[in-house]
Amino acid sequence: MIRHIRRAAAFCLVLLVALLVNAARVMVVQAGSYDDNPANRRTAIARWGQPRGAILVDGRPVTGARDSGQQLRWERTYTQGPLYAPVTGYASQTYGTSLLERTEDDLLAGTDPRLAPLPLWNDLTRSRRPGGTVVTTIRARTQEAAYRGLAGRRGAVVAVEPSSGRILALVSSPSYDPGVLSGTGAEVARAWQRLNAARDRPMLDRAIRETYPPGSAFKIVTAAAALDAGVVTDVDAPTGIPDPFVLPGTRQVLPNEASGCENASLSYAIQWSCNTVMAGLGVKVGLAGMVDAARGFGFDDAGLRIPSWVAKSTFDTRMSPDQLALSSIGQFDTAATPLQMALVAAAVANNGDIAQPHLVERTTTARGGAVESAVRRGYRQAMSPATARALRELMVRAVEDGTGTNAAIPDAVVGGKTGTAQHGLGNTGTPYAWFIAWAQAADAVQPAVAVAVVVEDAEADRTDISGGGNAAPIAKAVMEEALKLEAEGRDARPGGMGQGADPGKSQGMERGTGREMDQRTGWETGQEWEADDSRRHPPFRPRIPRSP
Repeated sequence: MIRHIRRAAAFCLVLLVALLVNAARVMVVQAGSYDDNPANRRTAIARWGQPRGAILVDGRPVTGARDSGQQLRWERTYTQGPLYAPVTGYASQTYGTSLLERTEDDLLAGTDPRLAPLPLWNDLTRSRRPGGTVVTTIRARTQEAAYRGLAGRRGAVVAVEPSSGRILALVSSPSYDPGVLSGTGAEVARAWQRLNAARDRPMLDRAIRETYPPGSAFKIVTAAAALDAGVVTDVDAPTGIPDPFVLPGTRQVLPNEASGCENASLSYAIQWSCNTVMAGLGVKVGLAGMVDAARGFGFDDAGLRIPSWVAKSTFDTRMSPDQLALSSIGQFDTAATPLQMALVAAAVANNGDIAQPHLVERTTTARGGAVESAVRRGYRQAMSPATARALRELMVRAVEDGTGTNAAIPDAVVGGKTGTAQHGLGNTGTPYAWFIAWAQAADAVQPAVAVAVVVEDAEADRTDISGGGNAAPIAKAVMEEALKLEAEGRDARPGGMGQGADPGKSQGMERGTGREMDQRTGWETGQEWEADDSRRHPPFRPRIPRSP
């Protein structure tokens, strides 16, 4: 009897060990798969069991939370949802997240380990902290100016600070209210279906996720390639390119909308947007040179993040000479996001150097403790400083007395380039109107803003001048607000400009510290800087354009 009891006890011990091993396997090995199982409601209940952290613009939250009283308790709300949707994206209990709501999801939801008081705290306690805060680089007034300018038309606007890469405005139109997707139920499902089926695709972030033929705005890239390659050594000298210009290897004549383009100089070609001159220069530079130049500006980069992913802008690497000629004026298969074209303008404004564009200034805990601050990083050296200075002068001429006069701002230096991109079967589609530009206050040492505007459904003739008619006024409004904000930031500091202030601070730099200062609050943001960029390159001070 005792022997049987011992055997039974040993068998029970084996079963107990097997049970413990299986429990450990489930808890350690398979825990992740159970957590990620769509049928597991516990994860969703915990995720929405507390309010998400806020996304801030100019120090004010543009997101919030509403207690629904349901099992998934806290729903996301949005202040001025359509205005900031291209920045925030949506956080839906049914359809997940997008844009900043996706890239910063762990921090906003409170699961980011950096929010915990100790390493591995969240894993050990199986708890989550209050959601953190995301401070964006967006300035409300520039965002609003861009949104008003598009007025519901299909298109996009991107504005960046050339010296830092901060994105000051990111607008896509038409837009939508992300709040309609926040909860659950039939109403949310209908809103999702309606938005996805809409002909104008309001959920598409055109500023960073759509590519367009850039048209004549791309001529700035071609001009940079010609100057850096030595194909052009004097911007005011005749280029020797005929008009009419026959595309190489074909009988196709490339038309000009502007007059006086025969044997015109590079300066005249940029000022009045001569197709023949720029196409001819692209052919002279050659395919390899044009590919290198385009990539120097960021074309063909599939890895750009701001932190949301950005669609790749493209410049073909295999083309015949006639295709290269068309690509050099932003046609054929050349395609660019509005962000990419804003970086083209920023490169000219910033001595050829492109700073890494970014949308998040810093992240903090719910109590305001620092989690991470943006660090100024270089992205590309698009051209030599000498080439950038020459192109700044040419873009200023285009605004003073050329195709971009609608972008002129009194008491400021503005450089711009228009563009009208043909598209559709046989180029029968309504042209896309482009305008890229930068602006510098008369008393500043460097430009404050670079901007790109594209209007898809511009009511315009298929000419290079239509970009100046449809897109340039929008760019002007955005640049005016950016210049006002820069001036207010300088005046708000002790000893503002004109009162013995250090001009290095006008661009958000604290001389001697190498730390960037927030222009609105004066707080240090933690970004690393050269203490004074003007020591590397002389400040750009061209003549001030005449007031209109």
